[in-house]
Amino acid sequence: MRIAVGLSGGVDSSVAALLLKNAGHEVFAVFMQNWNDATGTLHGDCEWEEERSVAEMVARKIGIPFHFVDLSAEYRKRVVDYMFDSYERGLTPNPDVLCNREIKFDSFLRHALSLGADYVATGHYCRKGELTGPDGKPSYRLMAGLDGNKDQSYFLCQLSQEQLRYALFPIGELTKPQVRSIAKEAGLPSADKKDSQGICFVGKVDLPLFLQQKLKAREGKVIEIFRDYYDGRAAATTIEEIAEPVVYSEQDGKLAGVHQGAQFYTIGQRHGLNIGGHKNPLFVIATDVENNLIYVGEGQDHPGLYRRALRIEPRDIHWIRPEMEMAEDEERDYLVRIRYRQPLQQARLVRRSNGLYIIFEKPQRGVTAGQFAAWYDNDGELEGSGVIYR
Repeated sequence: MRIAVGLSGGVDSSVAALLLKNAGHEVFAVFMQNWNDATGTLHGDCEWEEERSVAEMVARKIGIPFHFVDLSAEYRKRVVDYMFDSYERGLTPNPDVLCNREIKFDSFLRHALSLGADYVATGHYCRKGELTGPDGKPSYRLMAGLDGNKDQSYFLCQLSQEQLRYALFPIGELTKPQVRSIAKEAGLPSADKKDSQGICFVGKVDLPLFLQQKLKAREGKVIEIFRDYYDGRAAATTIEEIAEPVVYSEQDGKLAGVHQGAQFYTIGQRHGLNIGGHKNPLFVIATDVENNLIYVGEGQDHPGLYRRALRIEPRDIHWIRPEMEMAEDEERDYLVRIRYRQPLQQARLVRRSNGLYIIFEKPQRGVTAGQFAAWYDNDGELEGSGVIYR
């Protein structure tokens, strides 16, 4: 098989390329330039020039051709602009999920196929399975990686059958220590390279500074909500009521300080509030972008940080294998996560005409609109995902 490897300069994609080459495949590397900050106002730790240099050295060491493709225009339009738009609307997006759906397994995939590739391989810690679908054609499964500490299937939760058809994940059966060991034994230049962090292809950034490139700062009030606010509130009884977040008003709490724009904050955030006089840290429990208000609560166990359920709108429900889609009024039990590396949580999914409800066995901290919820079966298959509406 002729396989294109998305070679990032990191150890994971390097070992993926090495394993495929050793298995006898015709392998070539493609390095993606997905971010080029010409404005000078944003500098991530992941400088693409350095990454490209390491990737080229890895390709030479393995003995495979090296290609370069500039996808920065697509990345800015389909990932960065999406981020700006989401934050402006009071949502907290996940750029890594979008990067995989829109860039790695779309723009990059199409480029690799144009170079004659049969498949595209990446260094993700996840696995791909195949079975026969109801129409007799192959149906592809997205499975969690065997390394529970590094499983990256969540980042691929929006992939389609067509995208998975061409995808290979050579290190999905390995642990990170095993990958490091293989790289060192082979003398790969990336063997001891630290894992990248921060926004996909951008690196670690000061998020408010990043957002201020397009979103204007605007001073507003920080309202503290005290615990006794929840005393005596009527208990929710229906699924719809349980999934509805609490909507606060200025009159529900006390002025605690000021901020420079509600769009720069997200639920569960602790840093950046700069408000003293409290025994325990303050956490953001809600934002109101329309009225430019932030609501906070004291302590990491504040009731405002926890919710039992969430809803996903019909248009945002995604099933990796369409034959697994739930019918209206159907209920199923799944294991769910609402952020990367969160331990899987027991939950019940309920399909209604107005969307998909996820009701957790235990209250969840920091349920945030704009993030992705992903659900797995007991065998580790990621069956679907969706954007948290509220």
